[in-house]
Amino acid sequence: MNNYILNNGVLIPEIGFGTWQTPDGDTAIEAVKTALQAGYRHIDTALIYRNEQSVGKAIRESGIARKDIFVTSKLWNKARGYDTALKAFEISLKNLGMDYLDLYLIHWPANAKQFDDWEKINANSWKALEKLYAEGLVKAIGVSNFLTEHLKALEKTATILPMVNQIEFHPGYMQTETVAYCKNNNILVEAWSPLGTGKMLENETLKKIAGSYKVSVAQLCIRWILQKGHLPLPKSVTPERIKQNLEVFNFTILEKDIKTIDNLPYIGGSGLHPNEIDF
Repeated sequence: MNNYILNNGVLIPEIGFGTWQTPDGDTAIEAVKTALQAGYRHIDTALIYRNEQSVGKAIRESGIARKDIFVTSKLWNKARGYDTALKAFEISLKNLGMDYLDLYLIHWPANAKQFDDWEKINANSWKALEKLYAEGLVKAIGVSNFLTEHLKALEKTATILPMVNQIEFHPGYMQTETVAYCKNNNILVEAWSPLGTGKMLENETLKKIAGSYKVSVAQLCIRWILQKGHLPLPKSVTPERIKQNLEVFNFTILEKDIKTIDNLPYIGGSGLHPNEIDF
């Protein structure tokens, strides 16, 4: 597996293993250990996933040196702000049993629907992340689910630009405006829910294209994201699928097929919009 280079020079493995909705305990431990055995070196979790302890345990039991695994966690919404963000980071670090993180993200932006002072709230959260970065407790900092307007607002007070923006990205839901802004500002786009929903895996167009390369629809979607220059975060608790999702380096999608996938209508997704959430 190759690496992307973040705008601060830090290397990040080009495919990450997602753990959203992965139950804490044996399920999470076995999934992460299986992923590491399969060759993943980038594990993505969050405080709200409630599986950080299991992720940390799996990494320790894997036999792989901590320095060789890229670990991400995220600041949950109820801990937005400066002091609360710093405390939340300490909790995540303790849960994971680590003394540093490779990447720490603001999970969702505060928005105008929730708060009149949403810009200030995001700015204070970001200020906390900048402090953690300056102290060497995290190697890179970024955001998640930030749209262009949230990123522009953050720039007004930030002394460091985000290195990553983790957004929902998959065929039929490409968030072109946000992606273009990130590209123009050297912010790496990470794709959560890269396989969309079950509806996507049954899409006839994707099935036909995947069949022409003798790969699964999941492999096709992951490869498509890589060829777009983004970082996919597939998740699974099934050993065979965990391994299969990493087997995407032995084929290249032709440009005509890339264009067909690019032009797909909305197939399905989470339905979560950063300016509409109320959690």
